[in-house]
Amino acid sequence: MAGTRRRPGRMGPFIESYRAELLGRGHTPLTVRGLLQHVGALGRWMTANHVEPADLDVAVLEAFLEHRRAAGRGGVRTTRSMLSLLGHLRDLGVVPPETPAPVDPLLGEYRAWLVDDRGLAPMTVLRYENLAVRFLDRVGERPLGSLTGRDVSAFLLAETARVSVGSAKGRVAEMRSLLRFLFVTGRTGHALAESVPPVAGWHDTGVPRGAKAPDVARLLAACDPATLTGVRDLALLTLVARLGLRSVEAARLELDDIDWRAGEFTVRGKARRVDRLPLVTDVGEALAGWLQQRPATMSRRVFVTTKAPITDIRPALVSETLRRVCLRCGVEVIGAHRLRHGLATHILQRGGSLVEVGQVLRHRDLATTAIYAKVDIDNLRRLAQPWPGAPA
Repeated sequence: MAGTRRRPGRMGPFIESYRAELLGRGHTPLTVRGLLQHVGALGRWMTANHVEPADLDVAVLEAFLEHRRAAGRGGVRTTRSMLSLLGHLRDLGVVPPETPAPVDPLLGEYRAWLVDDRGLAPMTVLRYENLAVRFLDRVGERPLGSLTGRDVSAFLLAETARVSVGSAKGRVAEMRSLLRFLFVTGRTGHALAESVPPVAGWHDTGVPRGAKAPDVARLLAACDPATLTGVRDLALLTLVARLGLRSVEAARLELDDIDWRAGEFTVRGKARRVDRLPLVTDVGEALAGWLQQRPATMSRRVFVTTKAPITDIRPALVSETLRRVCLRCGVEVIGAHRLRHGLATHILQRGGSLVEVGQVLRHRDLATTAIYAKVDIDNLRRLAQPWPGAPA
């Protein structure tokens, strides 16, 4: 049988289709051969132990791998590395689909409200949902209509007792969201969200630390366009550094979002905000260089992984890429958001206004942009009063 010299037992009917899927996901022929050898070993073990393909699950895979380890087999794979086989068999209808954990109808409705009505990002939805689970567990079987402000305050005091001010503010925002949902859906008769006081604490006490222009130039120059990963890193970091995109916005950019003829592209930001940005020359050149070498994939995302399996990149990869490039060229390791701060600082240093900074960074509220007034040193000098008693 192809991929192994020994018969693959009960996995024989699925070897070729699995081979095609692995090759389609960007694995090299040598890697595919190694994977299929393990599948063949699994099939022979299944024959010896009277395990049918329809019975495969994580527990069966763990039992097989434990058998391999006990037999002293080298190169034993992990359960995680074989999960793609389970997925392939599910797609073929051989293995039944995973049974999702039961979801509380209230939590399911709340999740849909956060996604459909509020337009929140998946990680934000998860945070809000986790607090809702804890609050509803505390309420127990008590009718939601009987909730009072005292119940809410007691819960928040317990939640925020050992966390930072920033985390406490997050808990309050999550609690207010849940209470608004309960009110608008008629589960509570009072708008309890209005009874939740804000968390005391100074706003915007720090000074935004942006990457300096010379450092940004060094970072971009450190991306090697002769390698596939380097040309992707150059396009990704140029997009963030020159136009101030957030990591999630860069990761979610799609091929259809780029209008090469008009020299513009679409950015899908927070809360379903959609903006059109100019495709400036250096950004366009970097994107074109990447797209000419981008691995073949059915995904419509601009940025994908460069090693098999070829999948969409995670937003966290932007900061991971930046960290790797920082270490390579010997500058301070920074996160992707520092590039956004650096762009705002650069605009001000070139004579731009805070309004222009807000437009470039696509802030919905000018109050968000106001924090950058702290880095506008030249204008701050004009406002500063002389120190009492200092010579004129």
